[in-house]
Amino acid sequence: MKAMRVVIKVGGSLISEAPELINRLVKEFGSGHSGTAPDKQVSEKINYSILVVPGGGVFADAVRRADGKFGLGDDAAHWMAVLGMEQYACYLQDKSSAMGTDSITELPAGVSILFPYRLLKAEDPLPHSWSVTSDTIAAWVAKQTGALFIKATDVDGIIREGKLVREIFTSDFSENFESCIDPFLPGFLQKNRMGCRIVNGKFPERVIQAVYGKPVPCTAVKGNI
Repeated sequence: MKAMRVVIKVGGSLISEAPELINRLVKEFGSGHSGTAPDKQVSEKINYSILVVPGGGVFADAVRRADGKFGLGDDAAHWMAVLGMEQYACYLQDKSSAMGTDSITELPAGVSILFPYRLLKAEDPLPHSWSVTSDTIAAWVAKQTGALFIKATDVDGIIREGKLVREIFTSDFSENFESCIDPFLPGFLQKNRMGCRIVNGKFPERVIQAVYGKPVPCTAVKGNI
């Protein structure tokens, strides 16, 4: 049986819609699930391991406000923001039927939510800066686990001149256009020869189809791949 690992960063902008999204993912890929990708023969069974990496959302925004008011050091702001991700993970687990995990050593079958603080505190793999958000943290998790990387957010993707950019290379990010990813992510993807699909998580079916590799309205970000 084939194994498919997928990291889905669920943005804080989806805090109202995220429980429905995750429950739909659990229904489709829930614990022990062996799915058959659309248009595939029955013999091509795939075992899906879906790891949800939480954004920071309102919890990280509280840290930003504290930083603006009290002038936090980079290290304090970084770990407080990661703890904001941990709080969002608590919320997502409370509002959904997904399991929680604080390890990426072995991704369980089905859908699980990452509680990232312990892992990141032990590994400390990324710079401590507001340019590095949960987007790049999720990309790092995808790299460590060899997973497909999907970013679920509240827009269809990257917009340029009022239109959805269907495909973009990380080397093009010097251009001036509206972006929904953190400033550090393009360089990280390029360095590690990774890609990312940015999908509107307000439409759970789009995220599910993206997991299956099917075309959906989104932006495919390509880093030297």
